[in-house]
This record gives sequence, C-alpha cells and structure tokens, in this order.
Amino acid sequence: MRTRTITTTAVLLLALTACGSGTEPRATVKGSKPAAPKSTPTAKPSSDRPPAFGQEFTFTDDGMTMGITVLGYEQDTFHPQTSADEEFGTRGYTWAAVEIKACLKKGTSGVTRYPWALAYADGARIEPSSATYGDFPKPEYPYEAKMKAGECVRGKTVFAVPAKQRPERVLYMPEMLETPEEWAVPKA
Repeated sequence: MRTRTITTTAVLLLALTACGSGTEPRATVKGSKPAAPKSTPTAKPSSDRPPAFGQEFTFTDDGMTMGITVLGYEQDTFHPQTSADEEFGTRGYTWAAVEIKACLKKGTSGVTRYPWALAYADGARIEPSSATYGDFPKPEYPYEAKMKAGECVRGKTVFAVPAKQRPERVLYMPEMLETPEEWAVPKA
C-alpha cells in the first residue's frame, strides 16, 4: 500500500511540475523554425469617448481583418405579437433593436449576435434575446454566419430591455479582444 501511495504521489508531482513550468513546447520539424505563437488581436486605438454610430471599429486576428459598426438603436418602436414581458415573464420590459454591420476585409471568419450587449449607467448589461419572431425588425442579424473576404453582413439584433431606461453604450465583446469595443447610444 505504501509503495502505491509513493508511486502515485511521484506521478502527480511530475505532472504538476510539467504543467506549471510556464513554458509551452512548440512542435518543430527538422530544419524548420519553431511554430510562431498565435497572433494577438490588434485594433485601431480607441479614444477616451466611445465612437458614434456609423464609426467603424477594425481589428485583425489570426490572419483576418474585420470592420464592425453599429448603425442604429431603436427602443419601443416596434410591437411584435409577443411582448418582451410575455416572452420572459417580466414586468416593465420592452423590445429594442441594434442595427449592426460587419465587413470582412481579409481572410475568412464568422459573425454571431452573441458577443453584443447593451450597457447601462447602473452597471447592468443585457445580452441579445434568444427569442426571435417573424414580426421582429428586418433584416435580422444572423445567429451565426460564415464570411469570406469582401463580404458584409448587416441586420438587427433584438434585446428585451427595461422600458423606462435607455442604455448608454452598445458593447462588442468577442473573446479575441482584450477589452470590449463600444459605441455611445444617443439620447432619445
């Protein structure tokens, strides 16, 4: 029993030491250079203030370059047959939509509505609705779409939002960006 405990402990220590070394092995082929680390996304520097609607945010990651912009925001201007309160069992919520445009300038990539959110003055963030109805504003931004260089995707993403509040910012938060890009929502 003691031998088994010592052997197990030794194997665990070796595994932990290997995992905690802080260096990752790189695969190499004889006569070739070590594999380069995955690129870190780069973006145009942001100013202290969020850009206005229509101003494009461009970033590059792993061989692709994408331009993203928010074109508009509307709240409580459309009234589908199912209200936000009915859909989610809430009180005091309404539907809002953000119009988004994404253009792939280089490489291949995809877009989805899920890295988007609305940010409020009190710190609340609201993600896009998972519900969609035929009478939501058109065109709808895709749940998921693949793109090749030169293609653009434009459409509206719907959110269930507090009816008596207006968001301050529209956020774009894909995992590849260290900090979210944001656009200022104009006052109503």
